[in-house]
Amino acid sequence: MTQPQATQFQKQLIDIVHESEWFMAALSASREFDLTSWCIGAGAVRNLVWDKLHNFDKPSSLTDIDLAYFDDSAISTERDLALQDKLTSMLPNFKWEATNQATVHLWFKSYFGHEVAPLRSLEEAVASWPEFATAVGVTLLADDSIQVIAPYGLEDLFTLTIRRYPIRVSVNTYRQRVQQKQYTTRWPQVKVIEC
Repeated sequence: MTQPQATQFQKQLIDIVHESEWFMAALSASREFDLTSWCIGAGAVRNLVWDKLHNFDKPSSLTDIDLAYFDDSAISTERDLALQDKLTSMLPNFKWEATNQATVHLWFKSYFGHEVAPLRSLEEAVASWPEFATAVGVTLLADDSIQVIAPYGLEDLFTLTIRRYPIRVSVNTYRQRVQQKQYTTRWPQVKVIEC
């Protein structure tokens, strides 16, 4: 991908975010907590962009809004739950999932069946998410500008391509996710890279 194309995808994502009332409300609510390093990412960003690229009039169903943050000085699941409760009280029409990415290594094995090393930053966490198209995070900065975290770029997101991140996600888990998410049923233009 060329640099101008990468820049165009980033500008396009920022424009889509600004146009979305629900996404901007979610970003504004998340910013209220003054977290040092945070973003809304994964499925929320994917749905936002793919709905726009499919010209959907209203947002498609979203399991939850993922608030990912990184704070290795506060390793506590209680904090995640407290953030989720506060966000739910602020925006009760959404289901929230707040996750301190500094704690992922503590529960990953029980959920996915294999151990992972501790993450060292929010950017490293976003880079570990299951598919390249969902390894994208968006932050609303104090000056209302949008910061995009996209360690693998935005090409898969904007070309409606689902492919597995092979280092973190097993083939079996990837196939289960593809089946569960029903990508091509929900967004007919999506291309799923089989493995």
